Amino acid sequence: MTALGKMEIEDCEMPSPKAGEVVIGIRYVGICGSDMHFFRAGRIGKKVIDRPFVLGHEGAGVVTAVGEGVRGFAVGDRVVPEPGTPCGECPMCKTGRYNLCPDMRFLASPPNDGCLRRYMAYPARMVFHLPDEVSLLHGAMIEPLAVGLHAANEGGVKLGKTAVILGGGPIGMMTLLACRAMGAAKIIVSDLYENRLENARRLGAQATVCAAERDTVREVLRQTKGAGADIVFETAGSRATLQQAVQIVGRAGTIVQVGNQNEPVEIDFMPLMVREAAIKTIYRYRNIFPMAIEALASGRIDLSLVEPSVFPFEQAEHAFRYTIEHGQSIIKSVIEITPSDEAGGNEHEGCDCK
Repeated sequence: MTALGKMEIEDCEMPSPKAGEVVIGIRYVGICGSDMHFFRAGRIGKKVIDRPFVLGHEGAGVVTAVGEGVRGFAVGDRVVPEPGTPCGECPMCKTGRYNLCPDMRFLASPPNDGCLRRYMAYPARMVFHLPDEVSLLHGAMIEPLAVGLHAANEGGVKLGKTAVILGGGPIGMMTLLACRAMGAAKIIVSDLYENRLENARRLGAQATVCAAERDTVREVLRQTKGAGADIVFETAGSRATLQQAVQIVGRAGTIVQVGNQNEPVEIDFMPLMVREAAIKTIYRYRNIFPMAIEALASGRIDLSLVEPSVFPFEQAEHAFRYTIEHGQSIIKSVIEITPSDEAGGNEHEGCDCK
């Protein structure tokens, strides 16, 4: 990214692995909502892009070099990097909550460049093998899936529970897949756009609410016979949907705040108190990548349902613009990086993705 709304391909040094690192030949990179926000605005909160900057934190690829002291990895291994590298020494890291590490180095979060590049050196301790059952394309979607799985975990999704997802964007759909895999009995998705609701039904939602046409609160209460939902996931990052969540969560239920709330929100706590309902927040994920990989390898979660839109590396700027313009219908956009020494085909050939 060289300016607002502008991307260029530039040469850079070929990385060589330091001790404890591997070099990954990146093959696929997903476009995240945060990437698009940086692309359009150049900043998110206090994170400001003030130089030519590499976006992308949802990657998968093949190991091309192994640094000193690294065990368990070899050239040719198919891998996915978890995009945050914690310090490993602070109290949060030592108690397993490393996603809250104050010194986290996260890809594509200034000042840390991202993975939309052909090669990247990365700490091996945050790299995971992909089994044969998981394609590199789907490997690049493990990061957003991890968000959905972490949200479902924190919400306590299990057999018999009713879940409502407010927001049918990419993270909402990954949360839907996580809730299905964890056995939710009924999943209701609300969104303003019918295209997104069609995607939700295709991915397994039992009911949907078009918020542009019907009152979400009234409709959810009707579909739950007045009881409300066991778990409500706010994935839109909207003030209105968080306020709706307070009204539709059931007794002893849980609201999980997943979307980025960038503005103060006024909440009436009395309805929560009389129901002993809880509000939980999540920040990214922790200890989830192995679970996500196993869920894909076992077939418990099928990312082929997502039907991502795939764009070549050379058209990265177009991919970003297209994704922004078609955000109502696209669940996920992924950029494919074909190795420069390949003469022909690639792993993406023959699959059902667009």
